[in-house]
Amino acid sequence: MQYRKLGKTGFEVSEIGFGAWGIGGGWWKGADDEAAIQSLNLAIDQGVNFIDTALGYENSENLVGKVIRSRPEKIYVSSKVPPKNYVFPAVLGSDIQEAYPKEWIIACTEKSLKQLGLECLDVQLMHVYVNSWAESDEWREAARLLKEQGKIKAFGASINFPYNSQDDGISAMESGDFEVCEVVYNIFQQEPNQDILPAAQKHHVGIIARCPLDEGALTGKIGPDTVFPEGSFLETYFKDERKKVAYEKCQALKWLVDEGYAGSIAEGALRFCLSHEAVSTVIVGMRNPKWVPVNTAVSDQGPLPKEAIERLKMHAFDHNWWL
Repeated sequence: MQYRKLGKTGFEVSEIGFGAWGIGGGWWKGADDEAAIQSLNLAIDQGVNFIDTALGYENSENLVGKVIRSRPEKIYVSSKVPPKNYVFPAVLGSDIQEAYPKEWIIACTEKSLKQLGLECLDVQLMHVYVNSWAESDEWREAARLLKEQGKIKAFGASINFPYNSQDDGISAMESGDFEVCEVVYNIFQQEPNQDILPAAQKHHVGIIARCPLDEGALTGKIGPDTVFPEGSFLETYFKDERKKVAYEKCQALKWLVDEGYAGSIAEGALRFCLSHEAVSTVIVGMRNPKWVPVNTAVSDQGPLPKEAIERLKMHAFDHNWWL
């Protein structure tokens, strides 16, 4: 496992992090607590020292806390505050008082700490964000108080998707208020290359790359006949013709393997994310323990060659399948 600095925080975090959304149940059906605990422990054994969770991920924080409290290693934990109105993504022009009043941010942080069984969060993020909120001191004051009280070390936001220049978080990066941001970034969704990643580099903001496998579309394991657990959000994400589209888009990437750039398309997808210097860590969902050694080993493979990155630009396609 290789490590990178998480922006100005100075934290040395593993290039492959553990994305803990799927282990909490809820939208992800078929979650198994024992398998999740096994996966978390195995990931830490493999050198993972960064775990991303959220208050809204149902049982996720409890599971994460149970594991890290049992380990001697320093594990960096990032969580997220859901908007009070539970509107995902945040609507442009919405009132911050409806989403993130100061008291809400503080109360949610304290609840996360209780569920995790920790005294301090390494990173706390707003789960949604729009740039107009930069004009408000609500969240700044909350972040300042939480830092003073020793309840968080760094603050930032998970950037809305699909991206828009009015909710890209760049103004908060420029002002120094955001130390860390989380963004959707993968071979199919390369939009952060345009401005978010360069801005993060310029202002030393740590970047957490999420959805590196596009909810499984970049694993090569989803085809037209794939059946998902009943009630899983994947049924919606890959509804109608989307499974067929995902399959065809993934098949078009076979040159990565055929020409020796990567051992699998999934490996190539993770290395694509790590090829950008602005990315500090790539969080991968690893509910099944068998994928932990496979995913964590990618870090030691290094970035993809520049010629491969250049060719991958043609594989980007604009899709918002969360709708």
